[in-house]
Amino acid sequence: MKVAVIGSGTMGSGIAQVAATAGCEVKVFDTNQEALNRSKANLENILSKLVEKEKISEKVKFEITSNVSFANTLGELSHSDLIIEAIVENFEIKKKLFADLENYVSPDTILASNTSSLSITSIAASCHKPERVIGIHFFNPAPLMQLVEVVPSIQTSEEVLNKTVQTISDWKKVVAVAKDTPGFIVNRVARPFYSESLRILEEGFADMATIDWSFKEIGSFKMGPFELMDFIGHDVNYVVTETVFTAFYFDPRYKPSLTQKRLVEAGYLGRKSGRGFYDYSKDLPKPTEDRIKAQQIFDRVLVMLINEAADAFFLNIASAKDIDNAMTKGVNYPKGLLAWADEKGINWCVEKLDELYNEYREDRYRCSPILRKMNKENKTFF
Repeated sequence: MKVAVIGSGTMGSGIAQVAATAGCEVKVFDTNQEALNRSKANLENILSKLVEKEKISEKVKFEITSNVSFANTLGELSHSDLIIEAIVENFEIKKKLFADLENYVSPDTILASNTSSLSITSIAASCHKPERVIGIHFFNPAPLMQLVEVVPSIQTSEEVLNKTVQTISDWKKVVAVAKDTPGFIVNRVARPFYSESLRILEEGFADMATIDWSFKEIGSFKMGPFELMDFIGHDVNYVVTETVFTAFYFDPRYKPSLTQKRLVEAGYLGRKSGRGFYDYSKDLPKPTEDRIKAQQIFDRVLVMLINEAADAFFLNIASAKDIDNAMTKGVNYPKGLLAWADEKGINWCVEKLDELYNEYREDRYRCSPILRKMNKENKTFF
């Protein structure tokens, strides 16, 4: 299979590595020659380290590097079977690129976007053959993260969807098929992990270190929400939150936090700038190791996450299995949220949400209808 990846940054280079490792002939495209040179050097460096660690052999390294070539004109991509763009998250730039690509490729070439939050349907509408456009959303770093969200637009043909699912499965990835709605699965369902934790901080119930500790201590998460936001970068995490909030017609469940916005305005973007919620030039603050408080924090955020996952299932965004796979394989949650709901009890979920709603009287705490229905009928997700 001939694959082209547009964009030679970290994500684009990672996708190219995945496809080349699977035996595809890959062209990496970028208009910036320096960026292409960096991508080539980085691939060589990554594969050399894998050889040193005895993860792959020199022969396999040679095969992977032989599968990758680099291009700086769109005409060089004309024989591609599949093209995946991994460029800046700008709707107009993506639309222009897809329209331009149709001047070079065959009618059967699948055109895919790696966007994490933009409408695939809108991108497809810029093409003469919108039925061949689809979303293929990898998670960073692409070679290591198991999940890929495959997102058909309303125009995408069944044949293109089936071919794409088969291709990504052949690349040894876990596929979750998601409806083309804002944030797809992961970036929609994960919003309360950040937003409810920020709300707890803003209320003064606990500090950042204590909230982060609560998730690791009670829930066995590898990172707490503030650590993770600092790791992702606030310029990225805040923009996704804002995009989802706007795309859902300002539904209060997805309302961004002014606390995080102020960090972006100050240039405190997280680890990459040396400061975010935490100042990485100093010793990090110690948590208050109060297990009762930790349980309260964790339960509040967990039930909001479960509610969001349940609502995604209720609105047919994805199957229960794909939703849980997305959260465990895409963002390393220790359990699937719907399986967690079954474990905690649907009745527990409904009571916790009603308790929050009765306290705050805010629409963000409304219980998903599917949870109420399941509770009434004594059903579970699995």
